[in-house]
Amino acid sequence: MNIDKGIPILVTGATGYVAGWLVKRLVEEGLTVHAPVRDPGDAGKLQYLNEIAASAPGKIRYFKADLLQPGSYEQAMTGCQTVFHTASPFRIDVKDAQKELIEPAQLGTRNVLETANRTPSVTRVVLTSSCAAIAGDNADLDNTPGRIFTEEVWNTSSSLVHQPYSYSKTLAEREAWKIAGSQNRWRLVTINPSLVIGPGINPNGTSESFNIIRQFGDGTMKIGVPNLGLGVVDVRDVAEAHFRAAFNPEANGRNITSGHNTSLPELAAALLERYGKDYPIPRRTLPKWLVWWVGPIANKALTRKMVSLNIGRPWIADNSRSRNELGIHYRPLADSMNEFFQQLVETGQFAK
Repeated sequence: MNIDKGIPILVTGATGYVAGWLVKRLVEEGLTVHAPVRDPGDAGKLQYLNEIAASAPGKIRYFKADLLQPGSYEQAMTGCQTVFHTASPFRIDVKDAQKELIEPAQLGTRNVLETANRTPSVTRVVLTSSCAAIAGDNADLDNTPGRIFTEEVWNTSSSLVHQPYSYSKTLAEREAWKIAGSQNRWRLVTINPSLVIGPGINPNGTSESFNIIRQFGDGTMKIGVPNLGLGVVDVRDVAEAHFRAAFNPEANGRNITSGHNTSLPELAAALLERYGKDYPIPRRTLPKWLVWWVGPIANKALTRKMVSLNIGRPWIADNSRSRNELGIHYRPLADSMNEFFQQLVETGQFAK
């Protein structure tokens, strides 16, 4: 890869889960990262990024910006050739999906990419999309050619009232391709991760991933877990995929970034050998009828429609494009799970 270290790189959502490892990769490469944040003076929020930069040859410059304020990224983007747009919330339990998910995802993407249209130096935009923009429910596999999710597949089953997070990611990526197609100066590449796991740069991350793994050890799931098929990928592999999508001249299009076709019971099982004696790691797989009956009471996101279309069904995706074209070598599932769980242990996130 031919990287000009004199040209700054923009990373939106720099304090986020995936972005933290991406920023680390960039500054260790000796690059200058422009990081637009809501409050550049919030030392606590920027603590972990500053610790990374302190020991790296590159540096971080902070700019004040708001995802939903048109034009607020212009100063940060000035002079940048590469833009990473990672900022988008990952939350399942929301009160107002339109305000909390759809608008930040779709309007935020529009704001960043329209700024790229007005910034002559930009030649490449790497968007953090999601496998949720490919499929909303595991049942979608039934209508997918070859019964495997590929980059050619789009999520058509989600809506504002059913799987709204998946709907937000679909709208945001479609918006990105629409804007990219209206010009020919910069190239868009999307990274489409499945469920991201692994230790965070910020050990107190707010991503839904932390909530899920935390429940494996805090007793929430001690009676068992539903047999939910899903894809997972290590956060460090996702960051590397972003890096390669930016600096590999041949990178293009959508890229499924998922290390393993697995399930919630398999994620829990990966923790048993090391943590099973000391923590209430779930050992049972709950029957679908029980999840259908009790799920909506325990978690409003676990609707009966969601249970019917996902529990007991596999999730299968083809990651060959990310392996062959981006050169990603995925970490073993057990390593990602155990390192993630250990970080939660060390930071006291399980009450004894």
